[in-house]
Amino acid sequence: MSLLPIKLFTEFLPLVSYCLVMSATPGPNNIMLATSGANFGYRGAMPTILGIQTGVFVQTVVTCVGLGSVFLAYPVIQALLRIAGSVYLIYLAWKLSGATIQDIDTLKPVSFFQAALFQALNPKSWIKSITLASVFMPTELSPLMGAILIACIGAMVGSPCSVMWTLFGVSIRHLLHDPFKRRVFNLLMGGTLVALAILFLR
Repeated sequence: MSLLPIKLFTEFLPLVSYCLVMSATPGPNNIMLATSGANFGYRGAMPTILGIQTGVFVQTVVTCVGLGSVFLAYPVIQALLRIAGSVYLIYLAWKLSGATIQDIDTLKPVSFFQAALFQALNPKSWIKSITLASVFMPTELSPLMGAILIACIGAMVGSPCSVMWTLFGVSIRHLLHDPFKRRVFNLLMGGTLVALAILFLR
């Protein structure tokens, strides 16, 4: 029994560390959260946060249960999803940066369902879930229980990271009261999404 805490630490520390790196570093979700926080405040971005975490949780469970093995067996499917996700990121960037100064106030926050469904086209989310399924699945549990455990750990690590990125956006919101400055900010965020899309296509 005395070895159990050490065993749990050595098994879960790499998992937690990987989830932290993937959740805290810049990516489509975090850029979207920072933009939502800056444009709509924390309350306005809350559906986006919940949608992202729900979508990632479901994606992780489904991938760990068996979808990950399909991607590993047929890499072309993963490649097609990466291309589709990159194209969608470019579309989001165009929507975000295409607003004129006159209609900047008509922008709407990403809804819960939009954020959840976006994970199906988010290349970074797929990379994360496939890695979790292929590297970190516990062999002593059933596939479903192992998938749920990993998804729960991912949510516990990812949720604070989502909040952190949203609060970053909220913290600079006072600098963006001028529509021109907010326009410039959204252009920068849109450009970042394009850069990420190009990176995922490489």
